[in-house]
Amino acid sequence: MSILAILEAGLFVSSEPLSLDQLKKICEATEKEVLDALERMKANLQAQDRGLVLLETPEGYQLGTKPEVASSIEKMFEEEQLTSPLSQASLETLVIIATRQPVTRVEIESIRGVKADGVIDNLMKRGFIEITGRRESLGRPFLYRTTEEFLRYFGINNLAELESFFKQETEHLFTENGKDK
Repeated sequence: MSILAILEAGLFVSSEPLSLDQLKKICEATEKEVLDALERMKANLQAQDRGLVLLETPEGYQLGTKPEVASSIEKMFEEEQLTSPLSQASLETLVIIATRQPVTRVEIESIRGVKADGVIDNLMKRGFIEITGRRESLGRPFLYRTTEEFLRYFGINNLAELESFFKQETEHLFTENGKDK
């Protein structure tokens, strides 16, 4: 097996950059042989109509996506993300929105104690929440509420049914020492 083939396979399967020492060990080759093979790989990837590029980082070498194809690849992961199970952060955020709607991002973050921008974006892409307006306060923040898609996904008939369940199961999220937050 050629050094180039081993390098390509090793860089392909690694999720982290590989150092020159790691690559020498994998290939059972000298530093010069590995560096020459890396240069050939880099030239091949640049010369051909390929979707990958060889990246050199402070930690080592890594295969990456060419910027020209990145938007196409991002679409694939967005679709995958929309069909993957909901994360714990997403479920917590949905509980807050469903029981407090309409609610602002700042209110969600205050209850959860962490930033919610990414979670809110994901829930909106899935169609589980929507912007229902703006609060008449400083900065006029967006107000979020759940959607019919959210109810269908969870098999809930109406918000009253959902709120009673969530309030029993998650009361600790909304109270602090027995007092409403």
